[in-house]
Amino acid sequence: MTGAFDLTGLRAVVTGANRGIGFGMATALAEAGADIVGVSATIASSGSEIESAVTAHGRSFRAIRCDLSDAAAVADLGAELRTAEVDILVNNAGTILRAPAAEHPIEWFERVLQINLTSQFALAQAVGGSMLERGRGKIIFTASLLSFQGGINVPGYAAAKSGITGVVKALANEWAGSGVNVNAIAPGYIATDNTQALRDDPDRSAAILSRIPAGRWGQASDLGGAAVFLASAASDYVDGVVLPVDGGWLGR
Repeated sequence: MTGAFDLTGLRAVVTGANRGIGFGMATALAEAGADIVGVSATIASSGSEIESAVTAHGRSFRAIRCDLSDAAAVADLGAELRTAEVDILVNNAGTILRAPAAEHPIEWFERVLQINLTSQFALAQAVGGSMLERGRGKIIFTASLLSFQGGINVPGYAAAKSGITGVVKALANEWAGSGVNVNAIAPGYIATDNTQALRDDPDRSAAILSRIPAGRWGQASDLGGAAVFLASAASDYVDGVVLPVDGGWLGR
């Protein structure tokens, strides 16, 4: 790849790279030329599917295992990444726990916020500090349709993803003038493990599909183009944006 979208020689850290949306974005970044550091709580040290996908594009891959629900482990990871000259940070890892709000255990709420919001800020803070010193860098968060809507039975997830939009704008306000672009992608309904329960419910699945103008569930690969754009020089004047990739859901 050549031109403004070329990522050749850049190092990208992708959290949650082992599967789903993170897998799709990491693969697309590798195809555009980036070397990948994949972070996940369950990733194998070698021989993973994402490693094979990245190296198939001629790029290097390194796996880091980290449980983002563990604040101390996140702090250690941030310290390591701060000295690693990361060019692109994709803050994607997340979890979802479903129960009606009146019955939603506070422990679930706190766990989801730790993984989906607090750890994301901590990593952005650590990596962003190094980027500011070098005067360049790209940070991409994974937001959600629930950054705009409330959802059903997922109050912790909705709170975390709404919080992501605020963090993105706050960091962009402070860092855009120093050459660090901070933005987010808001996936629509994507066929991943996190949406398996919805896809397995015939009524919910039909209701969701009826509202998506594109007429289908998204695939993880559908996020690749947006990720490459926000990671590349093509987005050098894009700051604090939450970019929906949703098949038209929000326009309905």
